[in-house]
Amino acid sequence: MAPYESDDSTEAAQAGEELRDDLRAERRRKAARYVVPVAVVGVAAATIGLVPALADSGDPDLPKITAQQLIDKIAKSDVQQLSGTVKISTDLGLPDLGGLESSLLSGATQGRGDGSSADPAGKLTELASGTHTLRVAVDGPEKQKVSVLESGAEYSLIHNGTDVWGYDSKSDEVYHSTVADSGKAEQRETPATPKDFADEVLKSVDDTTSVTVDGTAQVAGRDAYRLVIKPKQSGTTVGAISIAVDAKTGTPLKFTLTPSSGGAAVIDAGYTQVSFAKPTASTFDFTPPKGAKVTEGDKADKADKADKADKTGKNDKVGRADRGGKASGAPGHGSAKDLDKSGFTVLGKGWNSIAVLDTGSKGGLPTGSASGGGVLSGFLGSLGDSVSGKFGKGTVFSTRLINALMTDDGKVYVGAVDKAALVKAANAG
Repeated sequence: MAPYESDDSTEAAQAGEELRDDLRAERRRKAARYVVPVAVVGVAAATIGLVPALADSGDPDLPKITAQQLIDKIAKSDVQQLSGTVKISTDLGLPDLGGLESSLLSGATQGRGDGSSADPAGKLTELASGTHTLRVAVDGPEKQKVSVLESGAEYSLIHNGTDVWGYDSKSDEVYHSTVADSGKAEQRETPATPKDFADEVLKSVDDTTSVTVDGTAQVAGRDAYRLVIKPKQSGTTVGAISIAVDAKTGTPLKFTLTPSSGGAAVIDAGYTQVSFAKPTASTFDFTPPKGAKVTEGDKADKADKADKADKTGKNDKVGRADRGGKASGAPGHGSAKDLDKSGFTVLGKGWNSIAVLDTGSKGGLPTGSASGGGVLSGFLGSLGDSVSGKFGKGTVFSTRLINALMTDDGKVYVGAVDKAALVKAANAG
């Protein structure tokens, strides 16, 4: 039977229908042979035309822009108000320490007051691993808020005028400090938003870096350009950095860093919802809950500084010299200009830069002490790889992004470089 043809003609002939009816049926069948394929082709054409439209729904059609123009757009961005939700995932490839990492992080704040769990110095460091959801709000230079949402709990860091509050609902602890100059909030220890990450990366863009615009994207319902940053140098652990930049405001909406080794992103931080409307004033209001333990950070900091001054005493000048006050004359250490503001010596250039710190502690990893240093030494040693060279012996601790070499003579080499680069730097130094 012919395509699209029914049994009507056969049945009509068998029934002895008149020829006129048979001819009409035949004309209908012939028409169907053409009409149906045309309809199918039309539907196919419409579908084919729809595929690019669907594919482009996340890649908006925006005016062309150069990489330099996009960088300038970020630099000139003057967003004073925004609020939204940020999802941040960090995968450094660290081993599962079974909760030990939390103990180490909380221990990092023991030198400040009584080690309040609400102290941002330790709390925001937890963003360095795992996946977290943050709520952020900004209203000018004097009002900011970042809340880390946890299972059944929340940590908030609030800057309002001259007050900075940290509140940990899980422990019901509050940390309070003041800002000497209104409008200068206490700097966060850890980047939390796409803009934080982007600002840090763009500071280091130089002739060792390739910067391009790689199409467009849609983030949190906003049209954005994709700025891609890639190292030109070999030996770095950084593969590429992608920054989605809001086409209208120039605000970074998403930041993704992938390692040179491939695989999942090391850092992926982006808005899932964002608004550039003015947040309500009550967003930045905070009063310590009744019964909450409040730690005054200003008093703790003063006590800590006084304690360090007592311990340092007359040797403070020597300590400053050891921390980089004089050039050592060693290769790569030729002048004081090679020292950064932290007192670290910086070797190399661009993405291959390596920070060097002389701890003055001989013997490599910390050993026996009242705090159980021997156990810690063995544990840390099991996480690293033993290496040797002209510099002697040491241990390399590796992540998917930052690697560190601790030598037995007390020097530490740290950078976003591979193990071979660290050993080479130690040999040269």
